[in-house]
Amino acid sequence: MKKNATSCIMQGEIKGRIVVPQTRRSGCPINLTLEQIGDRWSLIVIRDVMFANRRSYGALLEQNEEGIASNILASRLKHLTASGLLTRSPDPTHQQKGIYSLTEAAIQLVPLLAHMAAWGVRHTHPSKEASVPAILLEKGGPSLWGAFMDDLRHLHLGAPRPARSAFDQLRTEDGKAITSWY
Repeated sequence: MKKNATSCIMQGEIKGRIVVPQTRRSGCPINLTLEQIGDRWSLIVIRDVMFANRRSYGALLEQNEEGIASNILASRLKHLTASGLLTRSPDPTHQQKGIYSLTEAAIQLVPLLAHMAAWGVRHTHPSKEASVPAILLEKGGPSLWGAFMDDLRHLHLGAPRPARSAFDQLRTEDGKAITSWY
């Protein structure tokens, strides 16, 4: 494959990066990102794992407010796992079930999701309750995003518990912890 301005990232070229699917439309980084996570349901699944700590197929299906269909969820979990954004490990309580975890690549989506949520607060008509996490993340900025990413690394990757936890900062005015985006 020939490198050029629109094809600056070659498949499998850099070890440790997400493998780009063969069917890519171009080598543009925005296109490649959209091919990995750009569909609605993939971002919703990542949101639910990241912000609501829904780690099993059952929790993701039953507690998804948008009403994801079971076949769509199964497809997205396979895609996100194959893309290197999620990992699946056996559930110690049930042989046939799995626990999904974010990879480092998925954790690094926190700033992108924070910006998307802040844009949504400004340019759409979200509910007041659903806007709270977005407002808190925007107000906290990169410092809070970094702390939240460290919390996620602890929960999903087994990193040491961070000295500063973002979970304490992500609280509503009445002191309730933010446990999901809605």
